[in-house]
Amino acid sequence: MNIFQILAICGMVSPIVYTAMWILGGKIQSDYSHIRDDISSLFAVGAPNKRLMQSFIIVSSVLLFLFYLGLHEGINDEGGSIVGPVLFIISSFLGMLVAFFFPLDEGGEIVTYRGKMHLILVMASGILTIGGMVALWFRLKDVAQWNVFAIYSLISALSSLILIIIAGIFIKSKYRGLLERFGVTPYQLYYFVLALMVFLNN
Repeated sequence: MNIFQILAICGMVSPIVYTAMWILGGKIQSDYSHIRDDISSLFAVGAPNKRLMQSFIIVSSVLLFLFYLGLHEGINDEGGSIVGPVLFIISSFLGMLVAFFFPLDEGGEIVTYRGKMHLILVMASGILTIGGMVALWFRLKDVAQWNVFAIYSLISALSSLILIIIAGIFIKSKYRGLLERFGVTPYQLYYFVLALMVFLNN
C-alpha cells in the first residue's frame, strides 16, 4: 500500500465519520430533531454533547484535508491542472477552521462574530468544493480511466448547487434539518467516491 492509498483511505473514512456524528448526535440528544435542526447545532456553543460532536467534526475535517494534500499526484493522470485539488485543499482547510474555532452560537443561532464566521466559512467551503468538482470534470473528462468519474463530478457539482440553494431558501423553515441533510449528501458521497477512485488507480 502506497502513500496515496493511505491518504485515499483517510478520504473515504471522513464522510463516514461525519455521517456517524449527526446520526449519533441526534440519537443521544433527546430534544434534537433531524427534520427541524441543522447539523451544526450538535456542536454549537452550549450543546449538551458539544465536545463529543466537535471531536467527530475535527476528525472528519482533518482526514479530508490530509486526503486532499495528496490528491493532485494521487489522481495519477500524468499531471493535469492543479486547480481542482487546490480548491479542495482550501475548502477543507476552511472546514477545519469551522471545526476547531467557529461553532454556532448557543441554540444554533447566528449572533456573534463567531457564529457569523461559521456561516461564512461553511458557505465558502461549499462553493469552493463545487468549483473543485467542476475543475476535476475539465481535467478528467478526456482521461480514459477517469472519464466516467468526470461525468459524475459534473453531476455532483450541479446537484450540490441546486440542493444547497433549496436548503438556503428554506433555512428558516421547520424542515431545514432534513433539507440540509439532502444538501450535504452529494458532497459526502463525492468525497468517498473520489477517494475510492484514487485508491483504485494507485
